[in-house]
Amino acid sequence: MDNLEIIKRKAVQIFNEEDFEKKVNSGKKLTVKFGADPSRPDLHIGHSVPLRVLKSFQDMGHKVVFVIGDFTAMIGDPSGKSKTRPSLTFEETRNSAKTYLEQVTKILDKEKTEILFNSDWLSKMDFKDIINLTSKYTVARIMERDDFKNRFENGLPLSMHELLYPLMQGYDSVAIDADIEIGGTDQTFNLLVGRELKRDYGKESQVVMTFPLLVGLDGKEKMSKSLGNYIGLSDTPFEKFEKSMKIPDETLREYFELVTDLSTDEINEIMSGDIRESHMLFAKELLKMYDSEEDYERCKERYLKVAKGNIPEDIEEVTLTESQMNICELLVKINFANSKGEAKRMIQGNGIKINSNLETDIYKTIEIKNGLVIQFGKNRFKKLIKE
Repeated sequence: MDNLEIIKRKAVQIFNEEDFEKKVNSGKKLTVKFGADPSRPDLHIGHSVPLRVLKSFQDMGHKVVFVIGDFTAMIGDPSGKSKTRPSLTFEETRNSAKTYLEQVTKILDKEKTEILFNSDWLSKMDFKDIINLTSKYTVARIMERDDFKNRFENGLPLSMHELLYPLMQGYDSVAIDADIEIGGTDQTFNLLVGRELKRDYGKESQVVMTFPLLVGLDGKEKMSKSLGNYIGLSDTPFEKFEKSMKIPDETLREYFELVTDLSTDEINEIMSGDIRESHMLFAKELLKMYDSEEDYERCKERYLKVAKGNIPEDIEEVTLTESQMNICELLVKINFANSKGEAKRMIQGNGIKINSNLETDIYKTIEIKNGLVIQFGKNRFKKLIKE
């Protein structure tokens, strides 16, 4: 499957397809824009959906411009929010942006990616420029945005600065003269503002392409670190493998289609087989993209060993100077629990084993010995080393 087919397969909507075909067939090196909110620096595979589309555009020879919204992040995108978001400081946005960029280059070609900060042009606008910008859009059109409309109709606070956010994001497209802008379906309104503003400023309208929001491991909510239903790009190879096995069966095809670059025929063949094996093959694709195929074989071996109730060999070691400790204090010491209260709940919930033996006594004193293995749940292990 070629890059253009992959892009079209993953897209939810293209505004509009005729313009898109004209641009990609023009022979011109296109400027493809992607705006990033640096307030959330930890990326997961849900974020990878548009990023892999950007990589496809790079492979086709086009220029990807990554617009870091350091200035707009000081407002905070109100998309889908029922209340005003707290503002970030300029320093906070720049620090988060650095972490963000380190992660996106796991997908994008660093040498072919232009990084821009929208403070470079937005911070230089004077009041006359702002009045000119706001004159391009009516209040009625801004209030067509569902979240603005709902908050206004329900008497919830809606600040003037929030109404400027779509215009500021749209002006980014004017500033860099974007040919194409991509984003999630939750950004559709903002992206279309950019399409219209380009025309209003006498430039050729950008094509807007929207992509779906990946559902999380719970099979219900969109993937989010705050909900704990995510597979992180910076997760360890084993964490990626283990979480891949937890993807709901009914959403696994969607994961293959959005997260990988496999062809439809390849996905059909995988999904026609044993579902457990299909999960493992997704994990394999994930590790091939972000780690290595060698990691896959090692993680598969460990996963199957743990699934049979055995203790894996590659366990993190923790060195302790104490000769003995209360079991709850020990769990806190080795970072299995954040507090003694949490440790008690873990033990009472039959979640703790020592050398494969279940421990249920929250008052038990543990003799610290070399090689003692503490286990929480099925897949978390720590081996103690007595100093």
